[in-house]
Amino acid sequence: MKNFFLNYYPIILAFISFLLSVSLWFSGNKLEGIFVGIWVPSILSFSIAIRQRRKDLNNN
Repeated sequence: MKNFFLNYYPIILAFISFLLSVSLWFSGNKLEGIFVGIWVPSILSFSIAIRQRRKDLNNN
């Protein structure tokens, strides 16, 4: 189970960010919802960059 969270924590964090964004949007805070919605691709992109960096360091 620990390995599951280590592999999928960026997806879990992005999903939580998405839920927060949707809840902000529908509660009337549209600008805040858009701002938090931008976090989703940022979290996923950053996690991809970190994983690539780790693979490059482990191959050397």
